[in-house]
Amino acid sequence: MDPDATKTTASLTASAQPMSSPEGRSSVGRVRWIICLLLFFATTINYMDRQVIGILAPNLQRIVGWSDVQYGYIVTAFQGAYAIGLLGMGWLIDRVGTRIGYALCIFLWSLSAMGHALVNSVNGFIRARFMLGLGESGNFPAAIKAVAEWFPRKERALATGLFNAGSNVGAVLAPLIVPWIYSRWGWRWAFLFTGFLSATWLLAWLLTFHRPQEHRWLSSGELAYIVADRAEITQHISWGRLLRHRQTWAYAAAKFLTDPIWWFYLFWIPSFLHSKHALSLKALSGPLVTIYVMADAGSVGGGWLSSQLLKSGWSVNRARKTAMAICAFAVVPIISVSSVAQLWPAVLLIGLAAAAHQGWSCNLFTLASDMFPEGDVASVVGLGGFAGAVGGMLIADAVGHILQWTHSYVLPFWIAGSVYPIALLLLHLLAPKLMSVGAHKG
Repeated sequence: MDPDATKTTASLTASAQPMSSPEGRSSVGRVRWIICLLLFFATTINYMDRQVIGILAPNLQRIVGWSDVQYGYIVTAFQGAYAIGLLGMGWLIDRVGTRIGYALCIFLWSLSAMGHALVNSVNGFIRARFMLGLGESGNFPAAIKAVAEWFPRKERALATGLFNAGSNVGAVLAPLIVPWIYSRWGWRWAFLFTGFLSATWLLAWLLTFHRPQEHRWLSSGELAYIVADRAEITQHISWGRLLRHRQTWAYAAAKFLTDPIWWFYLFWIPSFLHSKHALSLKALSGPLVTIYVMADAGSVGGGWLSSQLLKSGWSVNRARKTAMAICAFAVVPIISVSSVAQLWPAVLLIGLAAAAHQGWSCNLFTLASDMFPEGDVASVVGLGGFAGAVGGMLIADAVGHILQWTHSYVLPFWIAGSVYPIALLLLHLLAPKLMSVGAHKG
């Protein structure tokens, strides 16, 4: 952060004390929620882009002729690029700023999404997914950094939960829209459509987003409210120093263990429902919409819960970990889903696990801004995302081989139901008090 911005932050922090009163809060504006809405739409499009191939997988398997193992390679290509991109994009966004960094990322993923329409082979899909992974890797580092810039700490989990709900809205819209497009114009137009949406969002972003200190729509009262609990930040923490902190490893370990489960849901649940319950492409829409609507509720509910606990006077450590513990143990019942004979009980079990994951995820994302200075949030999210994407690569490859060897989803669902309590324990051991690094002293 530049020195002038630091002075502005410090002076506004001092002037913001009256905002703690109900009368003062009533004058606070709502521009920060417009920014949150932009992040929501970006995340919605992000997940529509990546969900298209999962929905079309049974049909593309027949059209292109790939095996389960080759589909695993296609998924792994996305995950590999996503992992590589997270390392670079997080660093880039912290250096060039959220506005330009996010714009560069979405420009790349828009072109890559539409590029799927040009391929005809397994290798072509691998290349297209790789480029899409590079572009999409910037979404969460940029969005979490934007939340850290635009929201006080007590609202960050809720804001994260709200924009993160876009991932589930995208996953809901995709099974409604993609089969309709496929039935009328073919699979290529499904990829072109989502790429067009992201290009449209890019224009809105460039016209709307600026840092709070530079935004012409923002009142002085809302700016003071945003920066009221913010510490002064004078310089970035280098990657070498970040890796020396236990908080970095706590965040990365939790992402490594639990992010792959969401990738498993995203890329393999349509195939599971197709093989286990003989659902056609059109029949998948109802179950997938149900799963991701439940996940939406979990995302918003998980962020709301920890935000409410903070407002009730709980410490950040106690509030975040309590919400995460509730989510971790709500995932466990999915272990039994492979043995459920009827469709809708299985769908509800998967939906509960998806909701719990999203509640877990929005709180885990928020830990990055809880434990690290604003200027390094994107780098930390990138490092953690890299760990999660590596885990996603491993599980994509593993699931493909497990299915080819056993023709059963029992083991993947056992893994999905078991890792969250382990991740929470590891997080607590590495960061028992969620102590802040660098500028944050609270």
